[in-house]
Amino acid sequence: MLFAPPVLADGCPTAPDHRAEMDPLYQALLTAPDEMTARLITNEMWGYWDNAPDEASQSMLDEAMRARFDFVFALERLDALIGYCPFYAEGYNQRAFVNFLREDFEAALPDLERALELNPRHVGALSGRAVTLIALGRDDAAQVALRAALAVNPWLPERALLKSPVGDDL
Repeated sequence: MLFAPPVLADGCPTAPDHRAEMDPLYQALLTAPDEMTARLITNEMWGYWDNAPDEASQSMLDEAMRARFDFVFALERLDALIGYCPFYAEGYNQRAFVNFLREDFEAALPDLERALELNPRHVGALSGRAVTLIALGRDDAAQVALRAALAVNPWLPERALLKSPVGDDL
């Protein structure tokens, strides 16, 4: 007897569980010898994050990502994706990215928070949250978010935005 995958929301199946593949990649980020190696690992991670639950959701994600600078169309496709698959972190992360590009940082932040609720180690959402908080002028919260992102991937380019804590001057 065959069993269908559990269904969430409006017919969207559960997002693929890639923990077994991702756990070694997260570990590899922590021991990567240089930024280029970390970038290659992160690129491999994107292949998993961008793996939508089904063909319909994959199509919505792909269309939005191809049209990223057509903000109206990209947001329309991402809104549809999130409505269809509300438990798929990458839909929120990509919508946050489009809103960041639009400089609508207030709209980006809740989507980043939701993406991180669904996938707490999503490096893109972690670093996106940090730079969004910086753009909003919330520097203390941004530094906390940046440290959380760097705890997952110490080679993030955003590490240049890290400030020494007060009292750590040499």
